[in-house]
Amino acid sequence: MSKNFSIYIVLWLLIQLLIEINCQTATLIDDKLYIVDGRNFNKKFIYLDVSIPFNTQNILWHELTTIVPEHVAAASVKGGANNKTLFLYGGTAYNGAVMALVYAFNTQNNSWSIPKLPEGIIMRRDNLKGIVDDKGLMYLFGGRLDGVRYNDMFILDTINLDVKIGSSINAPSPRSLYGAALLSNHFIIYLGGLGNDGVKASLKKVNLYDTINNSWSTQITSGTIPSDRYALSAVLGLDGQRIIIFGGIGLQDSLYVLDIINYEWQLPKTTGKSPSSRRWHQANVIGKYMVISFGYDPNIENDILLLDISNNEEFVWTNEFELMFITTDPSPPNGTSTAGTLSISSMIGISIGSLVGGILLLFGGFFLYKWNKNKQLLLRA
Repeated sequence: MSKNFSIYIVLWLLIQLLIEINCQTATLIDDKLYIVDGRNFNKKFIYLDVSIPFNTQNILWHELTTIVPEHVAAASVKGGANNKTLFLYGGTAYNGAVMALVYAFNTQNNSWSIPKLPEGIIMRRDNLKGIVDDKGLMYLFGGRLDGVRYNDMFILDTINLDVKIGSSINAPSPRSLYGAALLSNHFIIYLGGLGNDGVKASLKKVNLYDTINNSWSTQITSGTIPSDRYALSAVLGLDGQRIIIFGGIGLQDSLYVLDIINYEWQLPKTTGKSPSSRRWHQANVIGKYMVISFGYDPNIENDILLLDISNNEEFVWTNEFELMFITTDPSPPNGTSTAGTLSISSMIGISIGSLVGGILLLFGGFFLYKWNKNKQLLLRA
């Protein structure tokens, strides 16, 4: 075997490794984080139960069945009439497999279906991010098809199963592998990405899509501006006033915060053991955590990374996911949970406090009753 052929074999194996561990979607629905990945260690469809505490070094994955062919680089959101359906759009199928444009997974009865959509409007793309709003509208910007990147906007109504095209006036340049998040003012922010010329998009400016008025705008950023990058993740912070990005290709530091009041970039203070960066991963906000799932990591660290973002002055990298009171708000932004930040110890404290308070109230009522009864006896005497 020649030396050059050996090198090709090694490169092919590395490429396969990259494919197998990065091209997944991660969608939070109620208390489960659903991972759909056609190439991940033969686990095509799994979920993580976030209603119980866990350690990232010992995660229990639950396997489900899927009808989706082997694929990479799809987009997903939660939607539907009851906001409990996983919608999987686009992606690239392997081995010439025939793959529907959109699949839907009903999390209440664990069944897959292929929604019937109007033909000829929405086109297949890969390497893009799906963003859903409180009306069940899934926004699909740009992405790639057969090596060509686009800057159009498809809007999929996950409730009425309809499709329309959004404005492209003043839209960003064609790109894929960007970061995106829904803001509390109904704007979608787009950051970074990879263009047709192979150039990484600059984070000196960010693009905003107004979902109410169907229009685009741009914001120039300042501060400690991150290096140009793509294949990153972005989430909205718990206070709704900052975007947190992590990882990507073409970076110096992996974690940055963008204050969206004045559009200033900062390097956040962190404690705990900082993980190495990764790319082609996904991120969700669950409770007080930024939960980073899978992706390519040259150091092969945990499948799940946890960043406690509850204190804006100091983020904490941790392996421990504490049990939360997770609400089931039917329309949380960006498919994220609106959980509180009460740990197990806090809940125990609240329970004990409630019990003690109840006992004191009971004794207080009893003594008040006795005092009132004695008073009435004295008055009669």
